[in-house]
Amino acid sequence: MTSHSISSSAPQGVCPWWLAYTFDNPVRRLIHRPQKVLGNYVKEGMTVIDLGCGMGHFSIGMAGLVGSTGKVIAVDLQQKMLDIMIKRARRAGLAGRIDPRLSRADDIGLEDPADFILAFWMVHEVPDQQKFFNHLKTLLISEGRILIAEPKMHVTAEDLKRTVDVAQSCGLQCIEKPDIRFSRTALLCPGPN
Repeated sequence: MTSHSISSSAPQGVCPWWLAYTFDNPVRRLIHRPQKVLGNYVKEGMTVIDLGCGMGHFSIGMAGLVGSTGKVIAVDLQQKMLDIMIKRARRAGLAGRIDPRLSRADDIGLEDPADFILAFWMVHEVPDQQKFFNHLKTLLISEGRILIAEPKMHVTAEDLKRTVDVAQSCGLQCIEKPDIRFSRTALLCPGPN
């Protein structure tokens, strides 16, 4: 077994930090430009959460969008991902707007209210989606939004439908399916009480 074994560097079923370099690269910056993907949802002064932030592609992009009065809470299961993300954020001059948080596989560990939550290419790795969406709903402000984007190469349309059904059973509703390259998506908001 190599030194990059999944069991030694990431929880089972989770993308290990060293593999993230294969899709967090200059090509991705062209395909998934944070301003284009998130500009309609993330505004100056907002508190936003990037779940499964990885190496910070969207965390750093959102730090630019929220401005000096906003905050990005960047959450990941792997300290190595958070370390790389903060190093990149420092180089971009945006580290002061990002609050890195280490989570556990069974608990996000957040209580901070948020205007927007991004779950990009990670919900398929969540072992208990019911618990996950119930927790996210408690974090959203009343007009808040959750954007789920899942990789088409791993997640079928039926898989995403099941995920959205779970989210809806938790009191969220799908209001849009944004067009994001190579992704299956759902934009969620709190449902009527």
